[in-house]
Amino acid sequence: MTERTTVLAHALASTVAPAAPAPEPERWRVAGGATTQRLEAWSEILAATHLAFEVRRTARTPDDFRGAVSRRSIGDLMLVDCAASPFLGHRGRAEMTPETQQEDILGFQLVCKGVETVHEGARVLAVTSGDVVIWDGHTPTDVEIVEPFHKRTLLFPRNRVLAMCPRLAELRALPPLHDNGPARLLVRYMNALAVEPQLEGAAGVAAANAALELL
Repeated sequence: MTERTTVLAHALASTVAPAAPAPEPERWRVAGGATTQRLEAWSEILAATHLAFEVRRTARTPDDFRGAVSRRSIGDLMLVDCAASPFLGHRGRAEMTPETQQEDILGFQLVCKGVETVHEGARVLAVTSGDVVIWDGHTPTDVEIVEPFHKRTLLFPRNRVLAMCPRLAELRALPPLHDNGPARLLVRYMNALAVEPQLEGAAGVAAANAALELL
């Protein structure tokens, strides 16, 4: 084989070689144990993937409580899917410690299934399938999952959002997003990102910037 033929063969092989598989999302799941152990494990999963919560049982919590989370990065954002049986979550000042810097976030949340009741100060929200809310990791919150629940959330660094819209820092309660056109557009964009292969490097940064513009 001539040198030129060897070079061409190598170039062809490089062209048709399959691309490296995209990284799989990170996954967490409550598995096994008594109900108390399952709820403790769920509290740890929420702290690792969303925010720190004290998790408690309610009359609706099944003995075989189940919860699962998948997470993938998009630039400096996180796209998180969360599904769980009914439970009660309390996030007060005791859960907001200086060590929880990763909780300096704002969440853009779509309810895909189920019912969640949210208490934020004087604000009480009952969110159901199709509802969109935005929450602040700095706000004490009580949430109750009333029915088996699935939500999808884009987690934004709080400082980036406030740099784009400083007035949000002055609001006691974040605005409702019902029938909000840009919010619905961001929902469609978020759902499209969820089915795309992992976006890395410049593609991930561009996708994150586009999501921030829509928020």
